[in-house]
Amino acid sequence: MKQIYPNELKPSYNIIDIRDSNLFNKGHIYNAKNISMNLLTNMPEKYLNKEDVYYIYCSSGYKSQKCCKLLEMVGYNVVNVSGGYEKYIEK
Repeated sequence: MKQIYPNELKPSYNIIDIRDSNLFNKGHIYNAKNISMNLLTNMPEKYLNKEDVYYIYCSSGYKSQKCCKLLEMVGYNVVNVSGGYEKYIEK
């Protein structure tokens, strides 16, 4: 599975925050879209295009890693943001 650290993200990337909306509203990585892990893994075709690359993060990186594995198995091009939002705010 491909991984990237939060400090390597670029604003032009398709960034997805899979945390719940309360956490997202308290703070998130610039330009990220908030889509819950359940929605993303149960109906990926509604949110993702198999031609694009998506950078997925959660709070610490554990759930996003699991999410990326599931999405990769069904043909999506995803990259786990290692360390998640916690790593991002360490700056």
